[in-house]
Amino acid sequence: MSSAVISTSAATRRPFLFDAEATDANEHCHPERSGQCAKRIARGVEGTLSLPDSRLAGVTPASRLEIRPAPEMVPSGIAAIDALTGGLPRGCLTEICGPASSGRTTLLLAALAAATHRGEFCAVVDASDALDPHSVNAAGVDLDGLLWVRCGESSRKLTQQQRKRENRETRTNPSEHRLEQVLRATDLLLESGGFGLIVLDLADLSPQDARRVPLTTWFRFRRAIEHTPTILLAIEHQPIAGSCSSLLLQLGSQAESEPAREPSHSQLLTQLDISAELIRSRIDRKPARSVKFATKTAWAG
Repeated sequence: MSSAVISTSAATRRPFLFDAEATDANEHCHPERSGQCAKRIARGVEGTLSLPDSRLAGVTPASRLEIRPAPEMVPSGIAAIDALTGGLPRGCLTEICGPASSGRTTLLLAALAAATHRGEFCAVVDASDALDPHSVNAAGVDLDGLLWVRCGESSRKLTQQQRKRENRETRTNPSEHRLEQVLRATDLLLESGGFGLIVLDLADLSPQDARRVPLTTWFRFRRAIEHTPTILLAIEHQPIAGSCSSLLLQLGSQAESEPAREPSHSQLLTQLDISAELIRSRIDRKPARSVKFATKTAWAG
């Protein structure tokens, strides 16, 4: 409160009249003159002392401010991931990063299955048209509650001449046009509401194309889902959202102590041992930890 009083006095240009004469008079003056000295000093601060009380009457002390509640955590569908992070936070952006064959699709399908089993509607914005409906169905996802937005080139049946004419009219290359479609579709889904889980699948985009997403776009996405039950899950090769993500997981197909090698064909057809490392979490500020889980191959006939 005292600092506020001083700043208010400086802002209104009312200087304190603590000159040498007044100070000496206050310390050594005769008792009969003590009242006059006090009045002289008070004249310089009387306006300052009364001003903050009226203007700061509605200010709530920091000790009385309400603590922002932690976001609700829901199961991700993989017990090891839930033990590591506590689940997926609602109203937040979560990034899942890792190279190919690192368990990204396993976590994606598990999250979709868990959300649809809760009776929630889900949406997948597929930047590369890489989602396999047979694998989605075999993973236990309720297809009636899933919206698949296909933004890849194969999603539109155009001739080569039609593609050239479209690229010439838009004056953009196919990758930029596809990324623009991804961001526009995500904006529409976030504005519409009603989705418990929205997945932004950028895993098959090159790191150069993925980094073209402006940081302001990630801030807009984060603001759009704040105070909502929606989970925004971004599947990427490398982290690109920066501080906008509340949870960041790094997936890998082998432990750091083991030599890097490509998974064998038998592992791809049966299962892979996946390691997940907690890189950043704004919900639980604990040191980074890691867990392991195994992928499951779902055969769809």
